[in-house]
Amino acid sequence: MELKERTLAVLIDGDNIPSAYVKEMMEEIAKYGNPTIKRIYGDWTKPHLNKWKKLLLENAITPIQSYSYTVGKNSTDSAMIIDAMDILYSQKVSGFCIVSSDSDFTRLATRLREAAMMVIGIGEKKTPNPFIVACDKFIYLEILKNQADSQDEEEEETTTTGTQKKTIVKKKKPKYEKVTPKVIRLISNTISDVADEDGWAFLGEVGNLIQKKQPNFDARIYGFDKLTPLIDSTGKFEIERRENQRGRFKLIYVRRIVKSRKEIYKLK
Repeated sequence: MELKERTLAVLIDGDNIPSAYVKEMMEEIAKYGNPTIKRIYGDWTKPHLNKWKKLLLENAITPIQSYSYTVGKNSTDSAMIIDAMDILYSQKVSGFCIVSSDSDFTRLATRLREAAMMVIGIGEKKTPNPFIVACDKFIYLEILKNQADSQDEEEEETTTTGTQKKTIVKKKKPKYEKVTPKVIRLISNTISDVADEDGWAFLGEVGNLIQKKQPNFDARIYGFDKLTPLIDSTGKFEIERRENQRGRFKLIYVRRIVKSRKEIYKLK
């Protein structure tokens, strides 16, 4: 019997999110389920939303008009929250994706999770921490930007030597964060939390627990596609691939490299 695919409601704050990477954003959302409801909210009489109009047709996103009834007041947040609660009570989806960098959606994310909904947040790195930790998972738009830059964007540099012109094509290098001791401690402590008596932990359980501890944790922030190469790059952990009797993919286990008796006591 096949597992039923998770259905998602995608609600986008058009006044708060840039339109440049909407394609990459929708591809990312598709990894977590089927986005059956896709809506974007904003005052479409305002010129700053013009960039969205073509993208809405290409990605089948429904625009929702939210007039600014008072100068300086944003009605988009209220419209998104009301629609989210209507969708929740309709029981048409099993998860929500809230696309915004606004902390005003913190209570909404909390309420949806209280109703056993999976909540994915997507926003820029300026997003306040309360909204990030209110989600099951939070994805930075900068990660999607880095992926797009590494795959598609190129810059041309033209140099002139005598009468000849030479064009050099260079790929833009995305900016990644360094793997800090704090990140290594997070991984190490999580491995200890789920490890067996020999210190080995199943990587799937490690990844799930890290996500619960820190919803915005993502190996791609540090330039790695997956958690395994990130862990391997630190030189602090052993990685073992074991045969899986139920499938063709091997099971990956990790544990800390213990160099001394002192470190053994630290693990305990």
